[in-house]
Amino acid sequence: MEDLKDLRVDEVEEATEEQLNEQRRIRREKLKALQDMGRNPFLVESWNVEIDSKKIKDDFETYEGKIFSMAGRIMAFRHMGKASFIDIQDKSGRIQCYIRQDAIGPEEYEIFVTYDIGDIVGLVGEVFKTKHGEISIKVKELKLLTKSIQVLPNKFKGLKDQDLRYRQRYVDLIMNQEVRDLFYMRTEIIHEIKRVLEKEYEFLEVDTPILTTIAGGANARPFETHHNTLGLDMKLRISNELPLKRLIVGGLDRVYEMGKMFRNEGMDRNHNPEFTSMECYIAYGNMETVMDITEQVVSKAALKATGSMVITYQGKTFDLTPPWRRLDMADAVKEVTGVDFSKINTDEEARDAALGSGLSKESVKDLSRGLILAEMFEVFCEEKEGFLHGPVFITGHPVEISPLSKRDPLDPRITRRFEAYINEWEIANAFSELNDPIDQYDRFKEQQQALEEGDEEAHPMDEDFVNALEVGLPPTGGLGIGIDRVIMLITDAPSIRDIILFPTMKPIDK
Repeated sequence: MEDLKDLRVDEVEEATEEQLNEQRRIRREKLKALQDMGRNPFLVESWNVEIDSKKIKDDFETYEGKIFSMAGRIMAFRHMGKASFIDIQDKSGRIQCYIRQDAIGPEEYEIFVTYDIGDIVGLVGEVFKTKHGEISIKVKELKLLTKSIQVLPNKFKGLKDQDLRYRQRYVDLIMNQEVRDLFYMRTEIIHEIKRVLEKEYEFLEVDTPILTTIAGGANARPFETHHNTLGLDMKLRISNELPLKRLIVGGLDRVYEMGKMFRNEGMDRNHNPEFTSMECYIAYGNMETVMDITEQVVSKAALKATGSMVITYQGKTFDLTPPWRRLDMADAVKEVTGVDFSKINTDEEARDAALGSGLSKESVKDLSRGLILAEMFEVFCEEKEGFLHGPVFITGHPVEISPLSKRDPLDPRITRRFEAYINEWEIANAFSELNDPIDQYDRFKEQQQALEEGDEEAHPMDEDFVNALEVGLPPTGGLGIGIDRVIMLITDAPSIRDIILFPTMKPIDK
């Protein structure tokens, strides 16, 4: 092995592509030499891992002088003749390992010094502290478990290219401790959300289909696919609302599902074509019931992950402590524009008000009063910086944009619906669920007509769901939360891609 000199790219400021190719070639030669010696690392099937680096560092006094079996990836080398230090990285962090020739034997040591950064090793050693006070492992046995034939990024520069980090998340996780910490935090947030739903509200977690013939429950363009055996065109779900409400009809009074949804729409820092959503439905509850659930789920997730219900996102502070502000959509429009929709009763009056506020004639000419209210809220309130700082619940949505929500008994033009906003982002959508099958059929019929006229996001007719309502849906409160956006806020992640392990990316060669 002496002729296989180790070019350590991590020890130079920058490596040329020629140097990287040479290093890859050398690593393959090292692998071949090991295989010829009968030491093929890829034949190793397992290693006994008894402890991780964090446990040792957190409780050194307990483990000092004891011998443990560990494993990890080599992240640094320091050779000193017949002794060496390496840093290995395991699931919880890094720890220094001290390797002496007389401890593992001259032949083993000669092979060890040819190992590369990125190689995965198993070791048995004694916990101790160096004369400089660093907690370390004094290695007594060492074995190569996996040979890395690719070169990791420079240890000082790391993996900085953001696009490459998303594409090669496996390298990103190796090189950036803060990335690993973020995804551990993501899991912690999800577990806390589930705990609140199950332990505090007694919800039952269920699974509903991802493949469906009708992409219902939201207004969005679906992804389409084909089932070969059935000869059936199918879609990926855009929401799991309708199957969950079918379960409420069936007597499962409190159900929730957290999982992937798929919408064939635009991509930006807040949108990914596949995303994680949580929807829950509670029989005999209403809009106010799920407002309470929203506050509890989000605030306690933040508390669990950060230790506080007050979070900071990109320099802005948000107090998630319940109760949150509640604001009617019409009142929000009046606050920003001065237009009072409580005094507007016709479509023509609404169009005149919209034109007077600066909307174009083309944008409102065919819209009803309710659609104009929704348009003005979107243009003047959602897009006004700081207005929906939140957390705030927006209520009073027009029936035209809420095909699955109960009408307000005091004003049948609007519905018993809310959207929750934080940082001007919609993070939750909820209803007192519509359970009138006749009203539901009529709304579906209007949506189906819009779909046939070219509105790709209109809700299709779902006659089986109408049939379920005819069987009888009890009064029900329903809630959907955008889990990825909540996680972005709590972890202070600038983009949704930062908190999705494998975000959707366009292939490099396209």
